[in-house]
Amino acid sequence: MDLSLTGKTAVVVGGTLGIGRALTLGLAAAGADVVATSRAQDGVDAVAAEIEAIGRRTLRIASDVADRATLVRLRDAVLAEFGKVDILVNSAGKTRRIPTLECTEEIWDSIMDVNLTGTLRACQIFGSTMLERGQGCILNIASMATFVAFHEVAAYGASKAAVGSLTQSLAVEWAQRGVRVNAIAPGIIPTALNRELLESARGDELLMRTPMGRFGEVDEIVGAAVYLCSDAASFTTGQILVVDGGQLASGVNQ
Repeated sequence: MDLSLTGKTAVVVGGTLGIGRALTLGLAAAGADVVATSRAQDGVDAVAAEIEAIGRRTLRIASDVADRATLVRLRDAVLAEFGKVDILVNSAGKTRRIPTLECTEEIWDSIMDVNLTGTLRACQIFGSTMLERGQGCILNIASMATFVAFHEVAAYGASKAAVGSLTQSLAVEWAQRGVRVNAIAPGIIPTALNRELLESARGDELLMRTPMGRFGEVDEIVGAAVYLCSDAASFTTGQILVVDGGQLASGVNQ
């Protein structure tokens, strides 16, 4: 079983903060050259320095999942420098807690554009070069909200449920052309995206519903990502791997 990513080139969209940053550094530690991208150039530069400190190659290119042209520019730059893209990780995300009756179409569309359509854009742009080579691996970031509802985040939940469906659809469509498509659904992991929500009664309830009795750490997602992106997972596609401390399996904890 080969879990090494040595010789592989990975692109992590949304790879400079939170779970995305942890996955970036985890893939680099497993041997991959990694290009981490986000909208903030200073964040891109900082994570690139960390990748280079591990001894891997990278590029310093910002992009925006809401802007297709920036993703095309990123892909072309990666191909020019590395000649291929073996791994794509889609980790850019956006959420907002708001009663659904107060959720304007502008808010809804903004969340969908980042979480769902942004994932689709990256899959199309980077997937096209993988399909041409006849090999590649895409890893999307789903959510517990892919499976169950959370109070007052209908747009986020709908977007992440759709990411799960998109993952399976692309896996079926591209399987015979050598491209695997999977997702990870992280459990409750405090990040800049959700920290404010977790510092409320919602956090207490979520903690109570987690059999391990604690929230996760971003680094605890890395092992699942390395496996799914490695040759050890060569017969694994269309899967949504839940890493949640037992929450989704839980009925009554006491």
